Amino acid sequence: MIERLCIIGVGLIGGSLARALREAGFCKQVVGNGRNPAHLQQAVELGVIDRFDTDPARAVAGADMVLVAVPLGAMESVFSSIRGHLAENAVLTDAGSAKVSVIEAVQRAFGKVPGFFVPGHPIAGTEQAGVSASFADLYRDRRVILTPAETTETEAIARVHAMWEAAGAQVTEMTAVHHDAVLAATSHLPHVLAYTLVDSLARLSDRDEVFEYAAGGFRDFTRIASSDPVMWRDICLANGAAIELMIDRFSKDLQVLKGAVRAHDGDKLLEIFTSAKQARDRFIEK
Repeated sequence: MIERLCIIGVGLIGGSLARALREAGFCKQVVGNGRNPAHLQQAVELGVIDRFDTDPARAVAGADMVLVAVPLGAMESVFSSIRGHLAENAVLTDAGSAKVSVIEAVQRAFGKVPGFFVPGHPIAGTEQAGVSASFADLYRDRRVILTPAETTETEAIARVHAMWEAAGAQVTEMTAVHHDAVLAATSHLPHVLAYTLVDSLARLSDRDEVFEYAAGGFRDFTRIASSDPVMWRDICLANGAAIELMIDRFSKDLQVLKGAVRAHDGDKLLEIFTSAKQARDRFIEK
């Protein structure tokens, strides 16, 4: 049971966690923090948080669990602002999509990686943003990855683990480096491709006609290009090396496909498409 949860960045991710924990009866009080009082007041009116404070240092006072759910580029400033203001029994965690950069940010802010800090990443979300888009079932049967540092305390890990399980998630652990490599392939690259495709088509001379005749496949493939651009800019900057490797690999595979199209090599095209279909079908079944 969490006595007081402080969420810094009350949007889709933090708001959905608060809703889930309330529904599960796992949290007694939720305090929100952010830069926009109007957005925080909306969170109060929606019943997501009980109260708010725009000062991070005041917001975390007395909280036994603190979740930082802000863009990666803002992590270090948040950590710096709450240093020295956390309760003695507080556990600090985050929801960032790249973990090495977050661990480095907390190390710069605190001078070390504190034992009470548990890096985490919920593998869930939608293309919508803001607390109004939050819902209690966002994490139901979805994965949350924890990437503890060598200094992270076992009790702190257990408390964060229990929090996400109470929200309905399946919690796993791995190293931060491995996490960033895996997410570069499965999440970061798809978002980069979706953004690039839409931007490329938007710059065509006949773009209005292109979008007018776009069918469901285009809508489904590019849905994630409606995600928060600031968040994804920060992810690309924070996990750039791993993302670059995946872009290089995809570019080589795309050249193979291009060569098959140019050569009218139907066998090669069928091989690629069949392999892809089988792989995705296995993923969906699993």
